[in-house]
Amino acid sequence: MQIHFIAIGGSAMHNLALALHHKGYTISGSDDVIFEPSKGRLADKGLLPETFGWFPERIHTNLDVVILGMHAKPDNPELAKAQELGIAIYSYPEFIYEQSKNKTRVVIGGSHGKTTITSMILHVLNYHGREVDYMVGAQLDGFDRMVHLTEENDFIVLEGDEYLSSPIDSRPKFHLYKPNIALLSGIAWDHINVFPTFENYVEQFQIFVDTIIKGGSITYNDEDPEVKRVVEASENTIRKIPYVTPEYAVENGQTLLETPEGQMPIEVFGKHNLSNLAGAKWICQNMGVDEDDFYEAIASFSGASKRLEKIAQGNNAIVFKDFAHSPSKVSATTKAVKEQYPNKKVIAYLELHTYSSFNAEFLKEYKGALECADEAIVFFLPESVKIKKLREVTSEQISKAFNRSDLQIFTDAPAFKKFVFGQNYNDSIVLLMSSGNYGGLDLEAFKNLIEREKFDGPAILS
Repeated sequence: MQIHFIAIGGSAMHNLALALHHKGYTISGSDDVIFEPSKGRLADKGLLPETFGWFPERIHTNLDVVILGMHAKPDNPELAKAQELGIAIYSYPEFIYEQSKNKTRVVIGGSHGKTTITSMILHVLNYHGREVDYMVGAQLDGFDRMVHLTEENDFIVLEGDEYLSSPIDSRPKFHLYKPNIALLSGIAWDHINVFPTFENYVEQFQIFVDTIIKGGSITYNDEDPEVKRVVEASENTIRKIPYVTPEYAVENGQTLLETPEGQMPIEVFGKHNLSNLAGAKWICQNMGVDEDDFYEAIASFSGASKRLEKIAQGNNAIVFKDFAHSPSKVSATTKAVKEQYPNKKVIAYLELHTYSSFNAEFLKEYKGALECADEAIVFFLPESVKIKKLREVTSEQISKAFNRSDLQIFTDAPAFKKFVFGQNYNDSIVLLMSSGNYGGLDLEAFKNLIEREKFDGPAILS
């Protein structure tokens, strides 16, 4: 099978390309720019385009399939050529479904937690040597790729993203998977550039529940009122399995999970992660893993990449990095860190980076999101707002939205860098929350500083 990827360099797209190459398909691709780690990983397998750009001549009748990524535009010249030649064109999720039509599809959906829950499930299955196909949104320890596809595996575990499928297909990705087993972790308004109202956003989850194969099941977070309402209102003939946050305790910076055999220390922490764990346990049990085996495996789960990931630890400070950027994720992550380290000073650095976070109306959703931080700092670049062609956002608007009088706001990358490297981090937990890069902040230098300094005085950037 010959497959061409239009916009092969994306995080999801390049992982699918690698998975299909591993499966034995002939892969080609194009993109106008490709960054690391995609660039190096594609080059390692001989899949990196020789020249960046769009080349209609790369589209020919010997191709069986063209897979179209979100990075491409609707008027892409390669897409136009494929349409002209009548070649089958799939979005990323459409092709994943085509590859898994004869498998039991397990789909993890929700505004937050889906990457972590999917990662927990895969960790448990991998721990016990159970082979499954998968697609997950983060790189996991012990896994070569974020996508794995075979002919022989019975199950496929999919992270169900609610964002659009492709430039020419405005259906959310998770509407296309038709799960046999599904999970819904939470609903909190996001992606306002495509879902302009909360009601419109919630409707996508209603549709998701209705796409579950009749006789299948939905495991859902009973503590999320919107999730509970959506699932219980569905008339789809499926089993509905609620879950709640399990009992746990925190002692001396260690989270202890209550199990039938007593308290068990685990590496992840925070109420939201314990809730995620409860959902993952039910899904694993639906896949044939008994409760004792789940607990044995989950004890060694240290988290998904960029999800409350410990990136540095010194004698006086610990640094966590989290992908959190939406209000619900920022709030849950900050609360989790403060609960785990109640006697430490929690310093939260949040970068506003997404389309939603720059919208004046949506900004109100951040009210109280950083209240659990002892010190709260927000960074954003006005140029990013201009690039997204949005109305100017002021520091005053942001301060008012977060409802925190001592909030410190930076809009200049050098000034922010000077501030970060000039603080005293003695006896502190530092939380970096962003889907961006803080205007090019040198994280390696910051990690090195944390690991070597005693912080008797302000840290100095060399």
